[in-house]
Amino acid sequence: MIPGLPNDRNPRMVVPCSVMLAVVLFGVLMLHVVSAQNAGFVKSPMSETKLTGDTFELYCDVIGNPTPEIQWWYGEINRADSFKQLWDGARKRRVSINTAYGNNGVSVLGITRLTLEDSGTYECRASNNPRRNDLRQNPALTWIRAQATISVLQKPKIDSSEHMTLPTETPNTPVILQCNLTTTPYKHLESFWMKNDEEIPGSRGNLNYTEYKINKPRADESGEYMCVYTFEMAPPANATIEVKAAPDITGHKRSENRNEGQAALLYCKSVGYPHPIWTWHKLDNGIVKEIDNSSGRFYISNKDNYTELNILNLDINSDPGKYQCNASNTLGTATTQSILRVRSYLAPLWPLLGVLAEIIILVVIIVVYEKRKSPDDVPEDDEPAGPMKTNSTNNHKDKNLRQRNTN
Repeated sequence: MIPGLPNDRNPRMVVPCSVMLAVVLFGVLMLHVVSAQNAGFVKSPMSETKLTGDTFELYCDVIGNPTPEIQWWYGEINRADSFKQLWDGARKRRVSINTAYGNNGVSVLGITRLTLEDSGTYECRASNNPRRNDLRQNPALTWIRAQATISVLQKPKIDSSEHMTLPTETPNTPVILQCNLTTTPYKHLESFWMKNDEEIPGSRGNLNYTEYKINKPRADESGEYMCVYTFEMAPPANATIEVKAAPDITGHKRSENRNEGQAALLYCKSVGYPHPIWTWHKLDNGIVKEIDNSSGRFYISNKDNYTELNILNLDINSDPGKYQCNASNTLGTATTQSILRVRSYLAPLWPLLGVLAEIIILVVIIVVYEKRKSPDDVPEDDEPAGPMKTNSTNNHKDKNLRQRNTN
C-alpha cells in the first residue's frame, strides 16, 4: 500500500489529498495574479506644431508584466474612423519606428520632411493582454491608448546666402551673411542669428532683412550659421548657411611624462568646418605608422573638433615616442605631434636615492678628514705649563724685595 492513496483500509486519506491539491492550485493562481500587471503609460506622446520640411519625434514609454507590445497608429483630424497602423519605412521611408523591450517598452516614432498631409492624430497603443490581436476582441478593451496632435503649417519663404568657403588668400576681407523673409502668412515678431546652435549676442532685430558680418574670416569663425525668424501664431522658421574652412589644430598636449604601468592621455583640438575626421599614428624613426593595438590598451575618442588618445598600462619598451594626430575634411588636412615619455618604476625613488648618496659622501669626507688630521694640531698633556711657572717665580721675588725694603 502506498501512503496517502485511497483504499478500502484508509478511506479518510481522500480528503487530505484533495485539500492539498486545491491549496497548490490556489497558490499558483494567486502567484500569477500577483505577478501580472496591466499595461500603463510612463511617458505619453506630446502634441506639437511644426512647419513643412521640419522633423518631429514622439516618445512612448509603457510598463506592465509581461512587457506590453507597442503599436503606432495615425488618424486624420476629427475622423476617428480613419485610423491606420503605421509601419517603419512608410510614407516613402520618411517614417521611422524604433522600439525596445526590457522591463519597460519604449518606442520612438519619427517623421522627416514634413508635408501638410502629415497633420493629424498620432496614437500610441500598448497591451499585454494575451488576446490583444484576436480580431474578435474589441481593441478598445484590450489596448490602452495615448494620443498626440501634430499640426503642420506652411513654412515661410526665406532667401539666404549660399554656402561659402572662407578665403585663405585675403583673410582680412569681411564676409557678410544675409537672410530675407520674403513670404509669410503669419505676423513676424523678430529675427536673430545663431552659430552652431548658440545664439549670437547682439544679433536680434525686427526687420524682414537681416545680415551678419564676419569681420575676420578665419578658421575659428567657420561653422553652421542660422538666421531665425519668430512669429506670433506659428513656430520659428530658419535658414542655414554653412561657412566652411580647412581644419587648423589650435591646441594639443605637447608632451606627457608617466611612469611604467600608469595611463597616458594625449589630445588635439581644432577649428574649421565641416568637423574633421580624426586619426592617430606613431612615428618610428620619422616614418608614420599605424598604432599597433593588438594589446587592446589604446582607446581613441572623437567628438566634432576634439580627439583623445588614451593608453593604458604603459609599457616602457614599446610605448614611448612621438604620436601624431591628423585632422582632415573636404578642404584640407592638419597634423601635429606629441611626445610620450615613460619612466621606470624606480623613477619616484631617484630623488630619495640622490639625497641618501649626498649624506653618505658627506659622512665619508668627515671621517677621512678626522683620520688625516696633523698631530701638531693636538696639545700634549705631559708638557708643563711654562708661563704659569715663570709668573709664580716672579711673584716670589717681588715678595722678597718688599720684605727687605720694609726692614
